[in-house]
Amino acid sequence: MYTSPKLPRTSALFISALLGGVIFTSCASSDRSTNQSAPQMAAGGAVNQLAARENNISQKAEAPPIARSRPQLIKKAAISLTVNSVDKTVDAVSQIINQQQGDLIGLKQQQPKNDNPRYTATIQLRIPEDRLEPTLEQVAKLGTVNSRNITAEDVGDRLVDFQARLTNLQKTEANLQKIMDRAGSVRDVLSVAQELSNVRQTIEQIDAQLKNLKNQVAYSTITLNLEAAVSSTSPQPDLGLQVKETWNNSTHSLRAFSVGLLKLGIWLIVYSPYLLIFVALVYGFRRWRRTHSPRLPQTPESTISD
Repeated sequence: MYTSPKLPRTSALFISALLGGVIFTSCASSDRSTNQSAPQMAAGGAVNQLAARENNISQKAEAPPIARSRPQLIKKAAISLTVNSVDKTVDAVSQIINQQQGDLIGLKQQQPKNDNPRYTATIQLRIPEDRLEPTLEQVAKLGTVNSRNITAEDVGDRLVDFQARLTNLQKTEANLQKIMDRAGSVRDVLSVAQELSNVRQTIEQIDAQLKNLKNQVAYSTITLNLEAAVSSTSPQPDLGLQVKETWNNSTHSLRAFSVGLLKLGIWLIVYSPYLLIFVALVYGFRRWRRTHSPRLPQTPESTISD
């Protein structure tokens, strides 16, 4: 009867020890799993960094190349047309120039002549560079195209060269200006002022050339030659004008003939001494020859006949 109260206490201690071992075992297993999962997470992070780096490299490799600068071209075009009416075509070209926001820089019209019975005209116009092709297409529709030519000159290197020279000269100008401000003697001031004047003159020349090239690049030139399809004939004058023209021509011819005779008489009068000397020489030579020539002997037949 005495041992009965001890049994529950012993069983409680046994249960407590069993629960403690289970808890210790579970904690050890959890620590082990944590230690094993940490290297796996670190390895996964390194793999992700390598993958991101490879993606960046592939994106850089697949990136499009840098766009090249647009070539600086001076374009000139020439087109020759055969049209029905030159005057109407000139008016149509003026309208095209206004539509394309261009300028008319030259117009030469040649009326029909005897050696060239056709009516011709030459037009020079300046059009923005990006509207050159549309303008040529509109002009070509005005008549029959005989010839068409487009030339382009790349002046990109010249523009870069002028711009670099201009920048350097502007820096030189600024430096000379600082030197001039610090110059003490009058001689130094005059020397620097002369050099500064030369640099500024060069800057103005290069700046003008640079603006001229940029203007030629921005605007293209078109030379348009027009020729009438049918030769035009001048109207015949009326009868009164023809009679008047004939009378004027005849009186002019008579006047010219009279003046010619008068001039001939004056020339003969002036050279008359030489003419008289020449005539005298000829007459004297013929007489001398007649007197000194041998006479032929008379035959008996001529004597009997006498």
